[in-house]
Amino acid sequence: MLLQKTNEHDHQLTEQGTARRFFFKAGLGACALLALPTAYASAPRTSVKQLALLNLHTGERVKSVYWEKGRYIPGALREIEKVLRDHRTNKMHAIDLRLLDLMQLLHSRMGAKKEFQVVSGYRSPETNQMLAMQNNGVAKQSLHMQGKAIDIRLPEFSLANLRKAALSMKVGGVGYYPNSNFIHLDTGHVRYW
Repeated sequence: MLLQKTNEHDHQLTEQGTARRFFFKAGLGACALLALPTAYASAPRTSVKQLALLNLHTGERVKSVYWEKGRYIPGALREIEKVLRDHRTNKMHAIDLRLLDLMQLLHSRMGAKKEFQVVSGYRSPETNQMLAMQNNGVAKQSLHMQGKAIDIRLPEFSLANLRKAALSMKVGGVGYYPNSNFIHLDTGHVRYW
């Protein structure tokens, strides 16, 4: 009898824990939606989202509709992740969907016709550590390692104008590297350097 009560009690705790986790995740999702910056809120409604990317290290390109009919397209996301992989280790990682949306919005706001040139997308921890030892400007806990950062340029626009447009969106981090000819975008806290 005691064993049966304990099992029933454990089952109730498990159900409560599952319900709490679901509620917590749903609440976080709702908070994220409420906290979306005005850049997303003021973006024109579109039936598709697409990106065109050129990886400068591998020469690989992708031009893909990655969102359509209210959903992300898994096959298209894999194509993008392949082009944004760590070219040194060949490792792939999921890319933050908010980063893709940020890039798509930036491309649209700029009125760009050409593809983004990618200097760095995902970085494996091994590559990041190697780069950090060579250059003190590389963050040891870089968002590149989480698929939440990218270094890009748009050849039809000056780097300064691309930076201004990215800053005006007030989304994530924007780094300016004119000597290396790229800007850094990430989905971390709003900040710039």
